[in-house]
Amino acid sequence: MLHIVLLEPEIPANTGNIGRTCVAAGARLHLIEPMGFRINEKQVKRAGLDYWDKLDYRIYDSYSDFLEKNPGAKIYMATTKARQIYSEVSYEEECYIMFGKESAGIPEEILVENEENTMRIPMLGDIRSLNLGNSVAVILYEALRQREFQNLNTVGHLHHSTWRDGTV
Repeated sequence: MLHIVLLEPEIPANTGNIGRTCVAAGARLHLIEPMGFRINEKQVKRAGLDYWDKLDYRIYDSYSDFLEKNPGAKIYMATTKARQIYSEVSYEEECYIMFGKESAGIPEEILVENEENTMRIPMLGDIRSLNLGNSVAVILYEALRQREFQNLNTVGHLHHSTWRDGTV
């Protein structure tokens, strides 16, 4: 199982969207307080649609609480400050992929302690960052691709009754 970690997320719709992505990918979501919302807010559940009750998630009081409850966790940290590109990482089974809060990312002191495990998504020069939900999807699905999408449906089925004039 892959693990997505959100450090102090601020926007409920992003967290709901990420929760839905985790359900689709079979990943566990870890949420580290303080959050900018309550987990039961309508916006979180609306963004997660009807998948929220299927989400495997944990909530932690702090970053140190997260580390204490997940001893020895291999954590990769997504940041625009990294030298390594996310697709250059070999994601192990049971690894954790951490993302910081929308307004500030992962604190510099945490990044400095873990520099060898930081990675970035390439972007054009003046772009500060992608939306948090998009960033999680890009990196999570790279990790899944490396595992050949093990345990995921890789073939879809069209129902011909939905076709009209040769288009879906």
